[in-house]
Amino acid sequence: MASWLRKKEVHNKAPDLDSPLLTVKGIERSFQVGSQKLQVLKGIDMELKRSQLVMLRGRSGSGKTTLMNLIGGLDEPSSGEIFFLGHPFHKCSDDQRTHIRRQEIGFIFQSFALMPLLSARENVELALRMAGTPRSQWKSRVAHCLELVGLSKRMNHRPFELSGGEQQRVAIAKAIAHRPSLLLADEPTAELDSQMGAQIMSVFQSIIATEQVTICMTTHDPTILEVADHVYEMVDGRFVS
Repeated sequence: MASWLRKKEVHNKAPDLDSPLLTVKGIERSFQVGSQKLQVLKGIDMELKRSQLVMLRGRSGSGKTTLMNLIGGLDEPSSGEIFFLGHPFHKCSDDQRTHIRRQEIGFIFQSFALMPLLSARENVELALRMAGTPRSQWKSRVAHCLELVGLSKRMNHRPFELSGGEQQRVAIAKAIAHRPSLLLADEPTAELDSQMGAQIMSVFQSIIATEQVTICMTTHDPTILEVADHVYEMVDGRFVS
């Protein structure tokens, strides 16, 4: 496996803060639906810079989730290029992309995706276990992540004992536990009221400042766009200005 895939080597090397974390060039993605080819993405160019909050805005069916899946290595483009940490992500094998996701990318889903029988602490700990983080680091890292999202006093509660906003904050703590470079969030405020949504945005801003992570999220909500460093508007598989 190429040396850039090894987390220790990647993080011991000081990053070039002027270079983009991720670059997308001419990405297209189509799917075969019966005898017809459905083109979902139609030539996407974008950059994710370090320590920024970037939003993909658009209606359902505009291509936001498909693009997020490509950025996160969950899918492959039909054509075009994706460079992550300066290396050709689009040329990686399935196993290599899986390794990169476990080490460098965190995911947040609108359904929270928490294990219902595990406490908040245990859910975050599970992420560290899956990433191969040494056991000796679990306790301090879990405590730090839950404190960062404001849940230090709720760490022993299970998801059903937490509000929707608190569950989403546990999901965020879980997603950042392994110190990813990139955090991908699919409609993270969709199931929350406006007050809870604003709290999640505040948590994101704190995380960016503290963890030096880049966050890319999809949204329908026009009320949260003002906190973004950059907004990409998507219509029918393209960016519009």
